Amino acid sequence: MRHILTTFMLLLGIALSGTAVAAETSWWQADWKYRKPITVDAAAAGLSAGTGRMPVLVRLHVGNFVFDGVAPDGKDLRFIAADGRSVLNYQIEQFDTALGMALIWVDVPNVSAAGAQTIWMYYGNEKALPGGNGQLSFDPDYVAVYHFGEAGAPRDVTAYANHARNPLALVDGAMMGRGLALKGDEALVVPGSPSLAITEGGAFTFSAWVRAEQLAPNQALYARREGPNTLRAGLDNGAPFVEVNGVRATADTTLVVGQTAHLAVSAANGEALLYVDGREAARLAATLPALVGDTLIGMDAAAQAPVPAQRGAAATPSPNETAAVELTPFIGVIDELRFSKVARPAALILADAQSQGSNARLLAFGEDEQSAGVSHFGFILAAMPVDAWVVVAILFCMFLVSWALMIAKSRYFGVVARANAEFSRVYREAETGGHAITRVRELATSGGLRPQVLKWSPLWRLYRIAIEEVRGRQRHTKTLRLSDSAVVAIRASLDAEVIRETERMSRRMNWLSTTIEGAPYVGLFGTVIGIMLVFAVAAMAGAVDINSVAPGMAAALLCTAAGLGVAIPALFGYNWLSASAEAIAADMSVFVDEFSTRLAEESEDGTLAAIGA
Repeated sequence: MRHILTTFMLLLGIALSGTAVAAETSWWQADWKYRKPITVDAAAAGLSAGTGRMPVLVRLHVGNFVFDGVAPDGKDLRFIAADGRSVLNYQIEQFDTALGMALIWVDVPNVSAAGAQTIWMYYGNEKALPGGNGQLSFDPDYVAVYHFGEAGAPRDVTAYANHARNPLALVDGAMMGRGLALKGDEALVVPGSPSLAITEGGAFTFSAWVRAEQLAPNQALYARREGPNTLRAGLDNGAPFVEVNGVRATADTTLVVGQTAHLAVSAANGEALLYVDGREAARLAATLPALVGDTLIGMDAAAQAPVPAQRGAAATPSPNETAAVELTPFIGVIDELRFSKVARPAALILADAQSQGSNARLLAFGEDEQSAGVSHFGFILAAMPVDAWVVVAILFCMFLVSWALMIAKSRYFGVVARANAEFSRVYREAETGGHAITRVRELATSGGLRPQVLKWSPLWRLYRIAIEEVRGRQRHTKTLRLSDSAVVAIRASLDAEVIRETERMSRRMNWLSTTIEGAPYVGLFGTVIGIMLVFAVAAMAGAVDINSVAPGMAAALLCTAAGLGVAIPALFGYNWLSASAEAIAADMSVFVDEFSTRLAEESEDGTLAAIGA
């Protein structure tokens, strides 16, 4: 038993070490030929705090990605989380293999400052269907996101579908591919909607990449009016500002012509914060007014009964009316325009500025890897979570113990069967040769029976017990003849030995029956737990497509398959061993009947020989 346990521990150690290695190099699915590791490192981007869930821009170009092996439109791209199993939502803004560039937004569940994480970009599957989905790539608090990558009226990629009303010209060379060209003659109009409505004292975030082509006083970037209520952001001779109901806060930073900067306004709890390139630049103590109308980008909204403001003098609002300077049009380029119905934290705004620019350092791209031809079963093993491995380890222990028991029992029954066969042959020869039943004892004493027979044959043990009983009674009664009661007593001794031998043969067989009945339930338990975790993780990640749940489901079902794989051989082995034990027990019963009958006959006819010491 000690040797069996030592071997088991060795095999278990090898299996666990192999599992650890497989976890490091596991491949998501066999149908994808290539993958690229992408390290998300908040510290490298200068972020001291995590952002939580964040749409991260993956900017591919010929310097970090070879566009060979990928579909021309990028439809075979898949992004997998650091755990190697969870599928991340993504949206392709631009993918051009001819130019060798791509812009892809990936929904990373948690960008943490605690340490770097590696996500995987898989590609190289000709049969793959398009997997990008902008509606799932941005969290539900984004109520409008415009990439300006398509012709016509700019379209909102979120599920709110707050598409712009009018088309404007697009230009190449913006911060991320194409941008919206504002020439001062027309504003981009975003119609009002329930999702874009701002409640009094509510929260709001506006962000965009801005490049001014001309600077002027009071240029409008974002403007909304509702009666006397106003919410505006813009540039005053290059200085960014935020304004609520005519009260303004201006940044000390000044932009120059041709400079691209990330501007953001985040408002909540009676404060409006202005960010320039991710850093707070101004703070305004103001509560947001209720606004439900259209949003204008690049021009001021039409004033509704405004109080005239005198040029060169500060306007003084009355208690019921607000004086607001009418803003001039902005001339320049805007890219990646976003509205949120919550106040985005400073960490996320900084991360956007640091990760979307041309000098972004949030992402680091590793060398592309090619699949080594791992089987589908290998991918299932790679997708197994820790709880599934615990169940499989338990089943593996049951497997080893049951097989060790079956092998030991089969060897024992084989040796016993051969020893019984040899003893039966010698016994039959003595019987057919007219010898007394004591002849076999004489052969054993003289070396006529091999030591293996004397050690392993239950028939020999029964024979020896019977002969010892006969010898004892002959000495006690001083006569060779046995009474009927003595023969019955000897038979009872033989029956008792048959029972003990039967118990010896069935020892530990209950483990096999436990394995047969218990292993499938252990595997089923692992499957149920695995399926629960798959759906829980999918719900938390917001991913409900087949690619996100299929690997986990397959891994969970593997627990049930493992349970059946342990139980089925144990069932076959148990039946075979039970049949072998029954055959040996039947031989012993037949021998007891034959020997008792012959003993009674020889005792009655006086041919029973004296048995010496």
